[in-house]
Amino acid sequence: MRRERVKVEAMSRRQALLAALASGGAAYCAVRAARGEDQATGPSVASGPNAGLSGQAARWWKSLGNLRIECELCPHRCRVADRERGTCGVRENQGGRYVSLVYARACAVHSDPIEKKPFYHVLPGQQALSIAAPGCNLQCKFCQNWDISQVRPEQISTTALSPTAVVRLAQQRGTPTIACTYSEPVVWSEYVHDIGAAAQSAGLKALMVTNGFIQPGAMNDLTGVLAAVKVDLKAYTQSFYQNQCGGALRPVLDTLRLLKRAGKWTEIVVLVIPGLNDSENEVRSLARFVKRDLGASVPVHFTRFTPTYRLKNVPSTPVATLTRARDVAMSEGLSFVYVGNVPGHPGNHTYCPGCRTRVIRRVGMAMVANNLRAGKCPNCGRAIPGIWA
Repeated sequence: MRRERVKVEAMSRRQALLAALASGGAAYCAVRAARGEDQATGPSVASGPNAGLSGQAARWWKSLGNLRIECELCPHRCRVADRERGTCGVRENQGGRYVSLVYARACAVHSDPIEKKPFYHVLPGQQALSIAAPGCNLQCKFCQNWDISQVRPEQISTTALSPTAVVRLAQQRGTPTIACTYSEPVVWSEYVHDIGAAAQSAGLKALMVTNGFIQPGAMNDLTGVLAAVKVDLKAYTQSFYQNQCGGALRPVLDTLRLLKRAGKWTEIVVLVIPGLNDSENEVRSLARFVKRDLGASVPVHFTRFTPTYRLKNVPSTPVATLTRARDVAMSEGLSFVYVGNVPGHPGNHTYCPGCRTRVIRRVGMAMVANNLRAGKCPNCGRAIPGIWA
């Protein structure tokens, strides 16, 4: 989805922020106005120097003998020799022991409106403490946070930030949620899990913004500590996943089905790219999958593409294309279909599926009016699904 590249701070500012974190005091983070969904806006708290890459014991792997291992975290199922790394570049075989090189190594920490993730049915108008560690298990040509997702951990400045420190920072800022986001949380799932467990113990909600390219065993383990998950469904064709992302469609669909079975609140984002995943037939097929396998009440966000990274030759998505996608999905019976990265579009708002009353009004990434009454439409009393408290 659309994200802004992370900017770094001057060294004097880094030192001040690191000192604040180390002392347990309130850390300051200047956050610029939002310019797109789930963009990491600088400056960031987490911009200090690396303090070594010794590694934290990884989960979700097995030994193959002779100091070789097989990673069981994502569908790549990398077989990794001693002193080598998996496709993601952030998990390393150290003498037959698999480790994460980015556990508790934050490269971005910001306070964002929860609508930026985007979550439109989770605590509207609240802030989310958003955190990232480096790395990704896909190579999307349209990634806007490529400088933190498509790098090895030694190529980017990070700061040690334990799960308990993340929770403490959220409490200091008064944010009821912690979002693991910006890069790809799948490749730092150990960190995600422990942040979620610490948040749960503190009465906070942990959220995951992910590509969904993960093995069922790992995702099952994470559902126990997550309140909600937003999945970037890149497209509804295998050819797109293979040619544009270096991945596969089926595992992502399986993740969405798993989240449905687990009862986890899920929202889906589709970044609509002209000529690549914007056909009416594809949108219609995607909508039918969502309704049939996940349910008509799962929110789907069609968001606008802006040329970036390795797709600078592709134009921005016409607003008419996004409007058509929304209309098609709604005609297939989906109840909550949104248009993203187009401020002022009617598809920014939430409407009651029963009487069509506008129950939540948004301007850009900001919620400006929430008329729900105990999670129900104020006009007809119909329950609107989501996490409202």
